[in-house]
Amino acid sequence: MIALKSNREIDMMAKSGALLADVHKQLRTFIKPGITSWDIEVFVRNYIESHGGVAAQIGFEEYEYATCCSINDEICHGFPRKKILKDGDLIKVDMCIDLNGAISDSCWAYSVGKATDETKHLMNVTKKALYLGIEQAQVGKRVGDIGHAIQTYVESEGYSVVRDFIAHGIGPTIHEEPFFAHYGESGKGLRLKEGMTITIEPMVNVGSWQMEMESDGWTAKTRDGSLSCQYEHSLAITKEGPVILTSQGEEGSY
Repeated sequence: MIALKSNREIDMMAKSGALLADVHKQLRTFIKPGITSWDIEVFVRNYIESHGGVAAQIGFEEYEYATCCSINDEICHGFPRKKILKDGDLIKVDMCIDLNGAISDSCWAYSVGKATDETKHLMNVTKKALYLGIEQAQVGKRVGDIGHAIQTYVESEGYSVVRDFIAHGIGPTIHEEPFFAHYGESGKGLRLKEGMTITIEPMVNVGSWQMEMESDGWTAKTRDGSLSCQYEHSLAITKEGPVILTSQGEEGSY
């Protein structure tokens, strides 16, 4: 069953999302060569808790950390750890916040130090794919319209869309219906309604979309070792159009 949100509930989720976006903005200057993803984990958890929030990923499906920190060919759900980040690494930091009972979820990608041209292009394509998907998140549209817009653009750039991980509804818990892919046919799938709150989170690989799972049971990597990128926003479906809840005016809006 899909929980349609009231304006009040959406406003509460937007406050949670604003805190999450603020954490991400702080990471822009915090992430640099020589630190570790464990340093990011500690910074994020302390920042969230000092601002009245709860790091909602901790304990979710027995996950132990406030962040997922996925580096280079890691697609998603990488554990924070004490491996030193080096110049040119690409790290994706995914987190969820519970602020006064309202949930938000967002992933941003960061270049550690100076990005290569390949990394810059992959980041730009992935971010644009996210916003092309958001453009389709309109009342009356279908989830297939979102996936089709993302897949068509990504593949036109010679990249691939990961197929093993999907977008989802959000609120009252982190993962709610509807669940839908970042690829597919337009005009297919569930029809979007006013009051839905969802995430869109394309994961884009330089090479094949195929993945393999690490022995920890969480970390997904590209099967061919190619670079992978992800961006994610939480958003609300409104009659005026999609409202991004995790941007705080940053990273574009619709």
